[in-house]
Amino acid sequence: MSHKMTRGKRHLLPQELHPIDQWLRSERMPHIWCAGCGIGPTLYAWVRALDAVGIDKDKVVYVSGIGCCGRGSGYLDVDGFHTTHGRAIPFATGIKLVKPDLCVNVISGDGDIFSIGGNHFIHACRRNVDLLVICTNNFIYGMTGGQLAATTPLGDYSTTTPYGNIEPPFNTPYLADASGAVYVARWTSIHVRLLEKSITEALRMKGFRYIEVLSPCPVNYGRRNRLREVDDIAKWFWQSSVIKNGADTREVQIEKGKPIILGNFVKREKKRSYYNELKKLEEKVKRAAEAKK
Repeated sequence: MSHKMTRGKRHLLPQELHPIDQWLRSERMPHIWCAGCGIGPTLYAWVRALDAVGIDKDKVVYVSGIGCCGRGSGYLDVDGFHTTHGRAIPFATGIKLVKPDLCVNVISGDGDIFSIGGNHFIHACRRNVDLLVICTNNFIYGMTGGQLAATTPLGDYSTTTPYGNIEPPFNTPYLADASGAVYVARWTSIHVRLLEKSITEALRMKGFRYIEVLSPCPVNYGRRNRLREVDDIAKWFWQSSVIKNGADTREVQIEKGKPIILGNFVKREKKRSYYNELKKLEEKVKRAAEAKK
């Protein structure tokens, strides 16, 4: 790390730098995320995991859709794509197919990945695209005004469900598992060390990997659901969480008043990958074209 790094106009000594300073665009701090938001701890765990695995920063790509996570591409000193709403996974797929040597990560919210982008998610799982997808699930459309999401628990309130949600939410680990993901886990943004270990494990694998991170949103979710204080959701997570590594993903649905099941649920190998199958198809087409000459 350079001894001449600066933040603002003042030169900082090495011991004054934050442990993840090399991953940040420090001149863009402070960030705009609300007090109590879980995105910051999630990104902290992610970059710590990148450090642990030893991935070259020049090989890392951060892809997000529209939403609060989209600001990460501006704060992190890696190549970033702040894409259109719900389209982070197809953008990331294109990057990975063109530059297969890159470490491509999708970090976005539940509204972006599972409401608007749900179709892209299940097909990327099915194809086994070599991506790490981290969903910061705050049970709501956070940045766009607090509307109902595909993960909002039954009975909860949002701007579009003022009398309570009547739609069953997705069990996202089960959806990922059933669709073919090679790695599936769920943690919360307050279980930072365990989340870091999970991301580290996922980064060392190939194929479609999915980690759900339950993330507090005190402003747009909490204040509408009797969790108004900045740390109320974090306390709910801490008091209700039960770690069950290897749990059946069919049994980890989130329901109010019941334990929140956390853990590393699925880890399996798949020999078929989307990139490798495309390369085989490319060779097949070339041979067919040569045969016609």
